[in-house]
Amino acid sequence: MSDLSLMFWPFSIFILLIFITGIYCVLATMNLIRALIGLEILIKAVTLSLILAGYITGKTALTQSLVISLIMIEVVVAVVAGGIILHVFWHNDNISSNSLRTLKG
Repeated sequence: MSDLSLMFWPFSIFILLIFITGIYCVLATMNLIRALIGLEILIKAVTLSLILAGYITGKTALTQSLVISLIMIEVVVAVVAGGIILHVFWHNDNISSNSLRTLKG
């Protein structure tokens, strides 16, 4: 077995576990903050998988540029989603996604 294949499976399993955790956080809660945290966990799993793929293929420069772009997109998504959640809290006095169904207009 090569050195890369020995490294691939443990990291892949770890990334898969992080991804499953993120999906569970998004789907199992009605709290918008928890859903946002789950989304962040999902993005971290994608970031780690990009880093692993870049290391295995030897294209680290491409991977670094993709990861930096992904981090910038992640920050923008987190800030915009946090602002939306804050506005939902001001409007409804809670952050449950069920309260969004009562919004009109």
